[in-house]
Amino acid sequence: MAAVKEDMDARLALAAIAYEVNAAHIETPPVDWSDIAAPPSPIAPAAPTAPAPAPVPSPYATPIAALLHRASLRLQDGGWCAGALTDEEGRLCSQGAIRRESRGDRDLEAQAMDVLLEAIRRRFGPHVESVPSFNDAWANGREPTRMLEQASILADARGI
Repeated sequence: MAAVKEDMDARLALAAIAYEVNAAHIETPPVDWSDIAAPPSPIAPAAPTAPAPAPVPSPYATPIAALLHRASLRLQDGGWCAGALTDEEGRLCSQGAIRRESRGDRDLEAQAMDVLLEAIRRRFGPHVESVPSFNDAWANGREPTRMLEQASILADARGI
């Protein structure tokens, strides 16, 4: 019985990999997380500070969601890479885009990475070890960019 279970587990794992490879080119609409999670919290008035560079307009009012959205836009506009935070042409991986958009705030970066990893694991399963390993598993940036958007929806729904 144990041998049959191991054989079936191996076959299912192989089928899951084959499915991901065969379906990678298919465009899928983003998941609407609003029916799964709580609605976003109201926007608190910002304290007056010195003028900062104009941020990229974001549909999200929460800081982590806005950061993830900006990172997604950065990958779309500036290009995606694998195997390094940035390459010779200035293209970025998912973590590199988050780091660049967090502007040195390591706590904000860590929170965004946690939400992104959760969104990835919701979509691809708990076997995904890390954001860099997920990013480096792709031949192009379409899926990593899509997952940044999904993570921004998730963060916004949580009000973070």
